Amino acid sequence: MQYELIIFDWDGTLMDSVPRIVSCMQAAAQEAEWGELSVAEVEDIIGLGLPEAIAQLCPGILPAQAERLRERYSHHFVAADTTPMQFFVGVEAQIARLRSREQQRLAVATGKSRRGLDRIFTETGSGEWFHASRTADETRSKPHPQMLSELLAELSVPVERAVMVGDTEYDLEMARAIGMDRVGVTYGVHTPERLALSQPRWIAHSVEELFDRLHG
Repeated sequence: MQYELIIFDWDGTLMDSVPRIVSCMQAAAQEAEWGELSVAEVEDIIGLGLPEAIAQLCPGILPAQAERLRERYSHHFVAADTTPMQFFVGVEAQIARLRSREQQRLAVATGKSRRGLDRIFTETGSGEWFHASRTADETRSKPHPQMLSELLAELSVPVERAVMVGDTEYDLEMARAIGMDRVGVTYGVHTPERLALSQPRWIAHSVEELFDRLHG
């Protein structure tokens, strides 16, 4: 099936940013005096909005400490951490190929903030790839489906003509909540078994496989 609208998650789906997210969150937790967070713990919450991620990572955390952790995470991610971030190999060429199709529309639905997404759009020149985007701080965080509903309304696309692509159950569950087709990718953070619980149309194990099937 050729979809009129393809909605992509960002971190772990288009951009290889998971190692940087993990290192920044671990450093922030130490500086906020919460303690150590494991790689697996941080990977588990990637895709959620930052307040929701902190609440899940640090149950019982007090508001002031949560704000300190949020501030230190943002500092590390923007200014202090030098862990490289690049698109997964092949993403740029494959997105360009999709954009060349007549009437094809592309969007982003991400747990990032608007400020963070716009920053990476500017740094990479990728903002012009997409017809619309939604971030966790301007609507409801995943897995609530509000950001998908808003994208469908903005672009006037019926739900049956759209698909959500992501590497976490949060991506797939928000699509399932409104009856949208969904595709999981295993090169991000959640396991194939975990993704399969959300009943995706298919699961792709590489960028090449993902885009080959999206091209039909």
